[in-house]
Parts: sequence; C-alpha cells; structure tokens
Amino acid sequence: MEQAKNPNPMQGQPMPAVKKTQWPVVGLVIILVTALLVYILAQRATTPQYVPVISLIALTIAVIVSSATPLNIGTMALGLSLVVGYYLGGVKVKEIISGYPVNLFLMLAGVTYLFSLANVNGTLEKVTKYSIKAVRGKVALLPIVLFFLAFVLASIGPGHISIAALLAPPAMLLAQEVGISPLLMALVVGDGAQAGAMSPIAPTGVIARGILSKMNFPNLDAVGITLWMNMLVTHIAVAALAYFLFGGLKLWKKKDASQIESLKNIQVEPFNFNQILTLAGIAVLILGVIFFKLEVGLGAFLIGAILSLLGAADEAKGIKGMPWGTIMMVTGVTVLVQLMSKIGGMDLFATIMARFSTPFTATLVIGFIAALISAYASTSGVILPAFLPLAPVLLSKIGGGDLMALLSTIVVAGHLTDMSPLSTTGAVFIAGAAPETDKTKLFRGMMIWGLSMSVVGALISWLFFTVLRVP
Repeated sequence: MEQAKNPNPMQGQPMPAVKKTQWPVVGLVIILVTALLVYILAQRATTPQYVPVISLIALTIAVIVSSATPLNIGTMALGLSLVVGYYLGGVKVKEIISGYPVNLFLMLAGVTYLFSLANVNGTLEKVTKYSIKAVRGKVALLPIVLFFLAFVLASIGPGHISIAALLAPPAMLLAQEVGISPLLMALVVGDGAQAGAMSPIAPTGVIARGILSKMNFPNLDAVGITLWMNMLVTHIAVAALAYFLFGGLKLWKKKDASQIESLKNIQVEPFNFNQILTLAGIAVLILGVIFFKLEVGLGAFLIGAILSLLGAADEAKGIKGMPWGTIMMVTGVTVLVQLMSKIGGMDLFATIMARFSTPFTATLVIGFIAALISAYASTSGVILPAFLPLAPVLLSKIGGGDLMALLSTIVVAGHLTDMSPLSTTGAVFIAGAAPETDKTKLFRGMMIWGLSMSVVGALISWLFFTVLRVP
C-alpha cells in the first residue's frame, strides 16, 4: 500500500475499531508480548544462527503491529534495530546508525516541501480544474482524462497520494453530477495517480532509487524510467478493466444536456503571479533533473526556499503539510532492513521464499506475497524497503532469473492493492464521495477490488514481466 494506512477510511460510516482510549492498553500488551518473545529467543541466541531468525521476527512484528494499530512502523523499526542489532547481535550502535538513509531523507523532504508549497498556494488545484474543463462536456472521456491528468501530476513531483487526495473530491462530485459510477471513477483516477508513483522525482520513485542505490545497483536512471513506465503500462491495463466492468462503455451512448453543461460551466480563475512563479519553479526542477543532473532533493529545497523568499507561498503551512509520518516510516524501516542485511536476516527471508519459487514462478510468488502484505501495510514504508533488497538474493538462491522483472513485480503488485479503502489512496475516494453517494456500497466495492488485486496483481505481473518479458 502506499504509503501510510488509514485506520478508519470511511468518513461518516461506523466501522469496528479499537476505541481511542483503548490504544494505551493495546500498546502495553503488544510491548509485553514482544518483550517476552525477544527474551525467550535471546536465551536461545547463544550461537550466531539465531540472530537472523530474531531479526526476521522483529520485522514481522513491526509489520503486524503497524497494520493493526495507528503506530508508525518507522519508529518501531528504529527501536527494534537497537534491540536486535546491539543487544542481541553485537553490532555497534554507530554501525546501526550508518544504515540511516540520509540521501533518501533529503530527497523525500525536498520534493514534498516544494509540492506542499504548490498545494498551499492553490497551484495544483487550478491545474486540476483547467484539465477537467478541457473535457468540454464529453462525459465518457472524463475518467480517461482524469487518469492521465493524475498520472502527469503524480509524476512531476507531488506523488500519488497527494494527487489522489487533490483529485478525489472534484472527481467524485463530478461522477455524481454526470451519472458516472463512483466506483469506476475512484478506481480509474486512483490508478492514474498510482501509475505516476514511480517517476524519478515523485516520492515513491525517490524511495526506490534510494533503496537501489544502497544496494549499489548500476544504471539507476535507466532502471528508474523502466519501473515508471512499467507502472504506467500495468495500471492502464487495470484501469481499462475497471472502465469496462463498471459501465465506462455505456457512457459513450449517453447524451444528457445537463451533464454536458455541468462540465462546460466549471469556473476557474486565471493563475495568479505566485502560482505562475510556482509552475516555473517546478518546470526548472524537472528540466534540471532530466538534463543537468540536478540533485532532486537539494534542488527542490533551493527552489522552494526561493519561492518562500519571494512570498509565493506560506512556508509555515507548507512545512506543516509535509508527510513527516511517511518520511519517518520509510527511513526507519530502511535502517532495520539494512541491519537485517548485515546480520543475515534478508538472506534467511530469501531462503524461505526460494523454497516456493523457480526462475519462471518467482514473479508470481513474490508478487502475491508483496501484494497481500501491501493490503495491510505501507507500500513505500514496508514493501519497497523490505522486498527490493530481497530480489537479487532470491534470484541467487533459485539459480537465476530476471532481476528487472522481479523489481517491477514488487513495485506493481505492491501498489495495485492500494485501491482498497484500507489504504490511504483508496480511503481518500471514500472520504471525497458526494453526499448522495452510497458510501457503504462504494466501500464494499473498493474492498473487494483492492483485495482481489493481490491475486490479479501477481498474475498481471507474471504475465507482463515473465511470460511476455515486458522490459
């Protein structure tokens, strides 16, 4: 799942959940059980072979706890790194800290800082409204146009969660007004945003690049573009399936004058001076990254600081709007995964996976497991940091295979389940649904779709990247 999970994604709908006042009790129980488990294992950890097992159990505990509670897996992973690495594994604290991905932090913080400013001053909202107005009343084209708008906007830097949150309210309101299935609109627009998630300057793309660079992966630029395009191709296929299944073809036969007028009469004010400055700044960042090898994080900080100095946006609101929880989540888990790599935990994980895989079925197996876990855990915070480093190790265990296919599978399958309302991406469409929309029905439809993607996503990845050998 993308990025941080929403424990209660249905706005205005009762859901079974642990009451807020009960969380301290639940947390205490979890801590006691975890401490007991670690103590028991530590008693057996008299020889080095038990340390990798404990590290793998620690990661599993972190994933389960973060899925069942609102706790941030990043902070938990940092704490567990100290226990597993220093107290049980004998790794020096300085060596554990060296696993903190400073470059990844700077890239994430810089990009989200710049686009938070663009969101605060209304630039992104106006880009969205102008794009919707360009449809000129063609109802059947609206979901398709919004898919590609979401893809482009997510690709140029804000990331798919930010763009999904930005587009969900107007898209879902328009769906109600012009007679488009809310489920169709949510799935197509959400998939469009996710298609742009792996752009080299989008947060998730930055995360993947940071992880691959820690693995000393060659040709990072080419790999990044390939992952981005593979996300686009697979999400076009899945969005087309949703468009076909949920009434998209019937929209071409509809010619309701009132619906056409609803789209034509959207009022949008021209871009003001501050918003033009912001668009120019974003363009400079994109061109600098593509053609002049500008470091994306520091470049984004520089452009954002200049925009703030010129008064183009409220910097305080921009900083407050940055996804600090996600940044902590990703960097914290990376520390634990780096530690596991040093003490043999990732090698053990790969050995277990290899028992169920062959070079021909590896994408199918790892795709299903990644997608299933992603239905309950963060894609950027858990799936990418845990599974990307696993890929080359797994291939060495099973005697070969296509590394690019496996990396693409992890990325694609991990994201396809994110349209579940248990994920932030899916949840924003539930929250943004028009008042007249049956949110219970929408929730149920998105839940079925999202969970089914754990199987469908694995099959699509296997078909595209292993059978058809899409680059």
